[in-house]
Amino acid sequence: MTSPAPNVPGSSVLDDAQVERLTRRGLRLAQFTVAYNVVEGAVAITVGLMAGLVSLVGFGLDSGIESAASVLVGLRLAARLRHGEADEAKERRTLKAVAVTFFVLAAYVTIEGIRALVGGETPEQSKVGIVLLVLSVIIMPLLARAKRRVGEALGGDQLILADAAETKICVLLSISTLLGLGLFALTGAAWLDPVAGFVIAAFAIHEGREAWEGELVEDDDDDD
Repeated sequence: MTSPAPNVPGSSVLDDAQVERLTRRGLRLAQFTVAYNVVEGAVAITVGLMAGLVSLVGFGLDSGIESAASVLVGLRLAARLRHGEADEAKERRTLKAVAVTFFVLAAYVTIEGIRALVGGETPEQSKVGIVLLVLSVIIMPLLARAKRRVGEALGGDQLILADAAETKICVLLSISTLLGLGLFALTGAAWLDPVAGFVIAAFAIHEGREAWEGELVEDDDDDD
């Protein structure tokens, strides 16, 4: 027996088949995010600890946080498909839980960055880390855009947009960390590594506040 299409607030302009198709697409994207980031995070944390790179460990933790957020989103989307409607109270709680993950990431990279600067630690270079970050810079923007398109198609679905924002943070962190590691490899300036983490902490706090308040909206540059 086919389940009724999920009743998603803001998606009334779509027919039931379209809503169900988009919800299933959002679920598949969340599942892919979990699988990819578990592998990415394990590699990044291992290599980052071996090389003493704060930003790379922070990047790996972000992958784990993004996986956890996508698990929460995926569970709610799966529940929509099973029950034929969204449980708004549970989805609001889930959205706030996702928002907390942004703040956890910001706190970690800030604390570790300050510790590295005060301690004067000099990390090692990591070719594996750079390759991993390059892959992330290629893959994550496509994933983030796909999620945003689904979220906007569903009338501004805040859960999926929050998941997209989390992936976008991963993109920004990838770029920031890659620049930091690249410049460190060229100049030997150890302070570039923690500073790369500080940059992303600001983005994480901003996106976390918007997710908490349910005010995530489409960026103008996502229309092309």
